[in-house]
Amino acid sequence: MNREAVAIWTGPSHSCSYLPGRDAQFGYVASDFDLSPELYRMLMEQGFRRCGNWVYRPYCNGCSACVPVRLPAADFRLTRAQRRVLKRNADVEVHDGIARFEEAQFQLYVKYLAARHPTDSPPTRDDYWSFFGSAWAETRFVEFRVGTGLLGVAVVDRVPGALSAVYTFFDPAAAARSPGSLAVLWQISEARQMGFDWVYLGYWIAGCRKMAYKEKFRPLEARIGDRWCRFDLDEPLSVSVV
Repeated sequence: MNREAVAIWTGPSHSCSYLPGRDAQFGYVASDFDLSPELYRMLMEQGFRRCGNWVYRPYCNGCSACVPVRLPAADFRLTRAQRRVLKRNADVEVHDGIARFEEAQFQLYVKYLAARHPTDSPPTRDDYWSFFGSAWAETRFVEFRVGTGLLGVAVVDRVPGALSAVYTFFDPAAAARSPGSLAVLWQISEARQMGFDWVYLGYWIAGCRKMAYKEKFRPLEARIGDRWCRFDLDEPLSVSVV
């Protein structure tokens, strides 16, 4: 894709959510650009991600710590720990649903944020939908259930040849089940069944505890500079950042 064909504008600088003491800045695809799953796939190959209708990428001055990562679905190999996750969740049923507002899912999201990312102002229903919903993306809300109870939800975008993990939230009381890892494992399995090449996992930051789980899925590809580099199971995920 010709990068010059897509207009990018930079947003204001703000405090980084992941690296204390640093400022962050994002570049956004112009709001009047005609986005589609096909174009988004090409943009993801260049390190972009989606939030609501917006497609963005970090454009931080003097910092390249946010590294886009993706999994080659056909080459993925389970570790012993991941086999234990599947065994621990053998009673879980998966329901792949269309993107629409569900009150039970929203309430689980509120509960998850209160435990994992507490703020003074809990999200509203509009906040929730503007974060996950999109007028142009092909999005699925995948439920993980145990009996009648909702364990977690994975918000997943489908693009030609790939799945993109938008966000996963779950019942904090069920953290011992590793529902986040379970959601990624399901997406890898789904991508294989659909004949897709990739599962995009968003950004990884070295030393960031909240993103450390992404390192455990191998082989993993990281976009370093302007190319994707492969890291196999026995290779530490180490990139040069400033």
